[in-house]
Amino acid sequence: MNASATNPTNQSHAPKRAVTILDGGMGRLLERLGAPFRLPEWSALALIEAPEYVSRAYQAFADSGADIITTNTFGLVPHMLGEARFHAQAQTLADRAGRLARAVADGAADRRSASPVRVAGSLPPLFESYRPDKFIAARAPEILAPLVQGLAPHIDFWLIETQSSTAEALTDLAFIRQTNSLPVYVSYTLKDEAGRIGPPELRSGEGVGEAVAASLAAGADAVLFNCSQPEVMSEAIIAARRVIDASPTPAAGLGVYANAFLPEPPSDEPYAGISGIRPDLDPENYLKWVRRWVNQGATIVGGCCGIGPEHIAAIRKARLTF
Repeated sequence: MNASATNPTNQSHAPKRAVTILDGGMGRLLERLGAPFRLPEWSALALIEAPEYVSRAYQAFADSGADIITTNTFGLVPHMLGEARFHAQAQTLADRAGRLARAVADGAADRRSASPVRVAGSLPPLFESYRPDKFIAARAPEILAPLVQGLAPHIDFWLIETQSSTAEALTDLAFIRQTNSLPVYVSYTLKDEAGRIGPPELRSGEGVGEAVAASLAAGADAVLFNCSQPEVMSEAIIAARRVIDASPTPAAGLGVYANAFLPEPPSDEPYAGISGIRPDLDPENYLKWVRRWVNQGATIVGGCCGIGPEHIAAIRKARLTF
């Protein structure tokens, strides 16, 4: 099925709008810039030890043409910081990440008045990425509270990202709705193991259509897919577009930001090492995927792990519309 045939935003009589461009992956860029970088802290280490590198990374994405800068808060969770450091420092570090992003976004907006830069407050998987079985709903509020309190003064909307199940995502969304009224974007990670065939599914096994419907019903302003191979994104976009168009909120955003990881089999050790990067996803080839996603109904595009400022610059230069 051609999603654009049923997508009101793609009908010929509708005025064209520019695609919203997200930034790319923070961790690999920090490593490339020479920031302190190791597991298990990942991108959080630079925020702790050398925050000037975080500002440089934000600036690189703003300079590349990103409309949205995502806060460097993906690593601010107990399983990456450690329980003691999380409880002692999480709110302070979230505040720092938000302040640095806000400063770069405001500076970029001064130079790009026609296209102001917004800040997305990243809320990561609270326990482990790709592991829906690790989610503990009862503990979610104690982890979310310092992140939300630290970020809220500095951001334009929330990005609940790399969610492996609706249980994770909707728990976060409900918590946010109790505390503030900023828009909320929800982004799911998909099953993408080497050789995968079949309909698009979250890593929990839930169907994409059902997850999108549940997210919209819970009040999500946009639904995205991230941190998965580009090859599995198209079917997810088509399924999501069908649900969004038939929903009471057909103007909800729909986005994609894939990673550049080498395909791997399912693993019970997601932090056992740093994944390799695919050599075929250079800016030109990644842009081919982005064009496909926009044609299939995506209105928000960017990159996740391994997708850098040069990729975002190529997307900006393409001047994509929907």
